[in-house]
Amino acid sequence: METLEKILEFGGTKRDIIFLSISGIALVISLLGVSTPVDLAWVAIILCGTPIVLEAVVGLITEFDIKADVLVSIALIASVVIGEIFAAGEVAFIMQLGGLLEELTVARARAGIEKLVHLTPRTARVIKDGKEHIVKAEEVEVGDHIRVLPGETVPVDGLIISGQTSINQAVMTGESLPVDKEEGDEVSSGTVNQFGAFDMEAVKVGEDSSIQRMIRLVQSADAGKAKIVRLADRWATWIVVIALASAVLTWIFTHEIIRSVTILVVFCPCALVLATPTAIMAAIGNITKHGFLVKEGDALERMAKVSKIVFDKTGTLTFGTPKVNTVCSIDNRFTDEDIYLFAAGSELRSEHPLGKAVVRSYQEDHDDPTPQPDDFSMIPGRGVKARVDGKDVIAGNLEMMHEHSIRTDELEKKAGPYLDKGCTMIYVSVDGIEAGFIALADTLRPQSALISSQVREAGVEPVLLTGDHDNAAVYIADKVQISELKANCLPEDKLEYIEKTQENGEYVCMIGDGINDAPALKKAFVGVAMGGTGSDIAVDAADIALVDDDIKELPHLIWLSRRMMFTIKCNLTFSMVLNFVAIILAITGILNPVVGALVHNAGSVVVIVNSAFLLKWKKKRI
Repeated sequence: METLEKILEFGGTKRDIIFLSISGIALVISLLGVSTPVDLAWVAIILCGTPIVLEAVVGLITEFDIKADVLVSIALIASVVIGEIFAAGEVAFIMQLGGLLEELTVARARAGIEKLVHLTPRTARVIKDGKEHIVKAEEVEVGDHIRVLPGETVPVDGLIISGQTSINQAVMTGESLPVDKEEGDEVSSGTVNQFGAFDMEAVKVGEDSSIQRMIRLVQSADAGKAKIVRLADRWATWIVVIALASAVLTWIFTHEIIRSVTILVVFCPCALVLATPTAIMAAIGNITKHGFLVKEGDALERMAKVSKIVFDKTGTLTFGTPKVNTVCSIDNRFTDEDIYLFAAGSELRSEHPLGKAVVRSYQEDHDDPTPQPDDFSMIPGRGVKARVDGKDVIAGNLEMMHEHSIRTDELEKKAGPYLDKGCTMIYVSVDGIEAGFIALADTLRPQSALISSQVREAGVEPVLLTGDHDNAAVYIADKVQISELKANCLPEDKLEYIEKTQENGEYVCMIGDGINDAPALKKAFVGVAMGGTGSDIAVDAADIALVDDDIKELPHLIWLSRRMMFTIKCNLTFSMVLNFVAIILAITGILNPVVGALVHNAGSVVVIVNSAFLLKWKKKRI
């Protein structure tokens, strides 16, 4: 029952499911040879075959569009004419099952846009005549003064006119660390105010706001994404023409209608229809064991063509969580361990992610409990003050040090190399003296450099696009040996890069985890989202999700997708050759309708067995 509800939720209808269930049961009974007044395969023909025939007729009349459904319709009718009822029902069932699966994947793709819409702030606190008025966010006008309290979402784009705070900008940049803001700084709609209250002036409102632009980017990327046309559909026109011409000419020259019907039966496209989906399902079964969830039916087909893989940094090549990288004392009166203890103690009650990261790292590195602070106070956008082990400790940014008249010459000199590596710094003073600093950095996934190397080995170029600043981007790119990178990327920057690259004839795979990656994941030829740490919106926007967030199997995904396409081409070639040989035999009268039906069923079995080899396939590495 739970499975049924999920199917219905993602676009299936009760009618489709009921019809397919009844048809499947009827076909099984017919296959077992159970005695019934009427062959139950007729149930599948009526419930599943009728819509196929109607769709083929409508397509031909309104658009003169010849696809595989025309070929299937001809085979259905021909099979019924010669009494091959089970074959007709079987083809109808397979085609309708594939159609339902396609509908479900399309419906799932829309879910990401709906969730993104829900992120749009609903209300705003507008200040007029010194009083707060709660209004709808869409009613805010340019120039209005708005107050944003801690924990609230910024309703529109604007400039801070009073107050200091830290803003979580993950929705726009993907970076997990909040950014300190003060008077004159810009803030974007959809971002979250972490700590202090502030007043801002509205600059961009309504459809011009950042979150609304994000929604439009996702929608436009989805609408403009090229759809794969099935190989069977591409060949369908020629197959239909050849089959009909062969049948008509045979009847004209031999005057034997049975030979013409046999031609249509042997062209019953079971093997052709099964060639692609059986290989795809086997490949999906294989890749699922390696931690990938394939959400779009043709995602692996597209993956085989990819020439560039674009990585987001945070949460993809890195774990997305800051850790203490270095602790450094610059005063002989204090050891590195003293600085670590003072910083951890002063940050123990902090709600700032950087402060929490210091405490978490200290507790992982030490068995002793973290010292409890006295006289704790937190200054939003600056840092913390506390008394730890009898010492007055200040831990924060350079502005915090300067505001308390603490010299920072030596601190800045020693911290320079760590800033060049993209580290985030917490400066520490003890009793009014510059004492040391703690450098925090996102942690690189251990397999990232190897994965980058193996991706290049597969003939695919890795690229780094990140919302992080230049130093962090360059440091990570150097570590994983990626030569092409772009830092300080907003969602539209990533989308623009992918658009331009694909306009130049290259196929791009985007790998990301954040809400800010959703437009790029949608626009890319293939989108891969980190399923564990990634946002729901990113996962919904992608074609493939990484369940355990481990990218070590990415090269296997590339190689398997190519192997799958090779298998599909082999299946299609075999089914076509078999059909043409059968046509020749039917024209000469060697094949009768019954043997012809057996031939095309045998072809289906061969295709299924060949596809099944993909289930355990893995590229052998030297």
